[in-house]
Amino acid sequence: MTILISQPELSEDRKDNYDAKELVLDGGFVVPHKTEAFDAPEINSFGNSFRDYNAESERQKTVEEFYRQQHTNQTYDYVMKMREEYGKLDKAVMSIWDCCELLNDVVDDSDPDLDEPQIQHLLQSAEAIRKDYPDEDWLHLTALIHDLGKVLLLPQFGQLPQWAVVGDTFPLGCAFDESNVHHKYFKNNPDFKNPGYSSKNGIYKEGCGLDNVVISWGHDDYMYLVAKENGTTLPHAALFIIRYHSLYPLHKAGAYKHLMNKEDEEDLKWLNIFNKYDLYSKSKVLVDVDEVKPYYQSLIKKYFTETLRW
Repeated sequence: MTILISQPELSEDRKDNYDAKELVLDGGFVVPHKTEAFDAPEINSFGNSFRDYNAESERQKTVEEFYRQQHTNQTYDYVMKMREEYGKLDKAVMSIWDCCELLNDVVDDSDPDLDEPQIQHLLQSAEAIRKDYPDEDWLHLTALIHDLGKVLLLPQFGQLPQWAVVGDTFPLGCAFDESNVHHKYFKNNPDFKNPGYSSKNGIYKEGCGLDNVVISWGHDDYMYLVAKENGTTLPHAALFIIRYHSLYPLHKAGAYKHLMNKEDEEDLKWLNIFNKYDLYSKSKVLVDVDEVKPYYQSLIKKYFTETLRW
């Protein structure tokens, strides 16, 4: 059975406000500044600017070591192997909310801005979007579920190493763009010396579309597979956000845009909106889970079946 899902559109009012009142900050996407809407903080919960990979701290040393391992081990062949294994969706059967609660034990070593339980980050992002975009319930739910793939860190899901689950993502099968964080460590990646992968396009054609590009394996691609294969009725823009929200070389520097097609360009508008909330809503102020749970459970029921294969 084919289900036709209408694509969300940015209203003219949203487009005008989005262009006129926002500026480009260090994430590479636009963030409102001193408006009645979302007010982006200037420093993270550790007292540093957001996504500052050079600030001196013990956590920063952990983050850099993470990227050394990730850039060394994430190869084209490795990603194809993981997509085949986890595409079976045979690790668990559970609801979306049950998966949210599993994240209470997960801490992301690649994130220099956050050391709170992951479920708090999900709810902080979702509630911030809900305030500014009250009519886009699909976007609220997308924010809630976008990081659920981090359950790959747990024993039930294979307890993959951090470098195989979190961190910025990047395309494989073409040259590693210099905008990638800690680019220097790619020299240890076997693909770095593969002549077939050394050009800007590599094995791809310009404008082929990101759906046809192999991206480093992690929670993004896993949650995309879970949502898609379980027949979610979320719009395509939601799946794009889930799959590419960690593709910061694209968001921040505009790298790899030559591989995008027209549909990607439209979906990227929503991803740019989402990303300001994903990054800047990380806070020590916790969301009351019991208070907001009924609302998000109603959205889960609207866009997903009661239980999913993971």
